[in-house]
Amino acid sequence: MELNNVKETGVLIVGAGPCGLALACDLARRGVPALLVEQAPALFPGSRGKGIQPRTREVLDDLGVGDAVREHGGPAPVGMAWRNGERMGEHRMFRVAAPTDAEPYGEPWMMPQWRTQEILLARLRELGGDVVFDTALTGLDQDADGVTAQLSTGPVRASYLVAADGGRSTVRRALGIAMTGETVDPAPMLVADVRIAGDALDRLNWHMTDTGSGFITLCPLPGTEDFQLAAQFKEGEPDTSAEGVRALVAARTHLEAADVTEVRWSSDFRPRAALADRFREGRVFLAGDAAHVHSPAGGQGLNTSVQDAYNLGWKLGQVLGHGAPPALLDTYEQERRPVAAEVLGLSTRIHRGEQERGAATQQLGVGYRGGPLSSGRAGVLESGDRAPDGPCGDRRLFDVYRGPHFTLLAVGTEAELPEPAAPEGLRVHRVDAYEAYGKGLFLVRPDGYIGWAGEDADGLAGYLAPLGLGLKRG
Repeated sequence: MELNNVKETGVLIVGAGPCGLALACDLARRGVPALLVEQAPALFPGSRGKGIQPRTREVLDDLGVGDAVREHGGPAPVGMAWRNGERMGEHRMFRVAAPTDAEPYGEPWMMPQWRTQEILLARLRELGGDVVFDTALTGLDQDADGVTAQLSTGPVRASYLVAADGGRSTVRRALGIAMTGETVDPAPMLVADVRIAGDALDRLNWHMTDTGSGFITLCPLPGTEDFQLAAQFKEGEPDTSAEGVRALVAARTHLEAADVTEVRWSSDFRPRAALADRFREGRVFLAGDAAHVHSPAGGQGLNTSVQDAYNLGWKLGQVLGHGAPPALLDTYEQERRPVAAEVLGLSTRIHRGEQERGAATQQLGVGYRGGPLSSGRAGVLESGDRAPDGPCGDRRLFDVYRGPHFTLLAVGTEAELPEPAAPEGLRVHRVDAYEAYGKGLFLVRPDGYIGWAGEDADGLAGYLAPLGLGLKRG
């Protein structure tokens, strides 16, 4: 893609991590012109964010990559504690629950971040989009009508810009938006992707050893030959060289340095928790790590980032493609910043051993009750709740919801259903009584949350109008 002259697009996305790729996919399926740029020459090569929580699996399924995630990932291995080269016993790292009709995914799914990104990029290309690599943002200006971004390859004019460029976000710094937070743990950490010789270490367990110098873990990554190594340093600084990683493994485990046949990627960091003071500045939005930085404990960072994109994508689509008022975009920060703050606290408590990796880490309970787009209740659900899955004839409710549209669902009621003025944007569906919903009418947003609920359609038209949707008059 040539950018020598000023190019125009609907949305400029800076950063092709999981957040930026998910947003680009969502906009592409809505027909919203978007340009996704990445300053690196290729996708991020490491496994860093390897845990896909149940709610994020639902999001990825809606984006059309559920089968690929299922194929290339796997359940979290059972933890195995080691001491002095001896196995001390197994323990589960995460809450595991049997799938139900309402919650089809009962446990986290393990898949290295690089694979998640490859899957999303393949999906983006299926939808007609792509990533422009080797392209850095060097400056930006905005006015009442749009954003002019200076890229290393030329200027771009966009209606909106989304910063998905990580915890050291160039965009956030250019806007002067501060991050408020704390150091979760003063001890630095090293994370690396390694390969282990032959049968020197089994792939059935997540291997963990705690030494006086800090813990070390080796987690087999499903769908690959790799292990993710994570190590804490109570003294000194991590040596991220291949020789340093091998020496670390030999010093803290029963393995020999030579058992590490390859160090494929390595990095160091200090666990911290920080939240941007605001998620929006005019026509520029912060998403993912640019808006919130987590400890890796509990596997929340990538998941929260993808769900930022999922929340923002449909709102940009309604404004740019369906005539919704720009004020709809105010609800992105209003809904997502409180969620990010809550998840940051959860990650920090888990890192410090103050809370277990329980149901909260699965993010199925995340919702927007009392939020600016939540109105009414019916049956057993309140607006802002996640819309449960369930049987629907020879399909599932998630099959009905899948796609960029809204769904008006009538559950166990004979209430009159209004006819949408724009059927492609709002689909109407009736099902038998279902205990996960109770009885009533439920308007399910494109991101799978209930926006409006009631026993009949009174008040629905007024709710839909600001979303760029309408009902036919009788």
